[in-house]
Amino acid sequence: MISYKWCKGIVPKDIEIKQVYGIVFNEDGNIFLRIDDGLYKLTGGKPELEDKSIEDTLKREFIEEANITLKNIHLLGYQLVEDNRVKPYAQVRMIAQIDKIFENRADLDNGKLYERVFKTPKETINLLNWGDVGKEQIEDAVKLAKKENIINKEC
Repeated sequence: MISYKWCKGIVPKDIEIKQVYGIVFNEDGNIFLRIDDGLYKLTGGKPELEDKSIEDTLKREFIEEANITLKNIHLLGYQLVEDNRVKPYAQVRMIAQIDKIFENRADLDNGKLYERVFKTPKETINLLNWGDVGKEQIEDAVKLAKKENIINKEC
């Protein structure tokens, strides 16, 4: 059985990072989501050899999948995935601010064209449908985004 645990802070060195995803805000405090085969998803992916950091992974994935550049990137934490068939691994979550949105184009990796939308944090929690672990991630993202002046304190 697979279990997910939300962990704040840096991923321990003995845990492999398999994914890096961004909870990315626009100037109104709404969160960027892409629609893939009718499902709402965060943007991100696996670290590649050319990535020098998890920030580089997030930036690259946003260009590849959404043609969007980011700024003001911060580590939020990681989702620890435990599955009795494999060694536990981490799915990193970062927050960032939209820098520039370019014309929508197909994903450079797989050729899919995703619809790009912005949703409130509450809508995002419901649309991702990740349960309590997902709700905690989005709530923590909003708190950190306010602290880092990524979004207005009133959002």
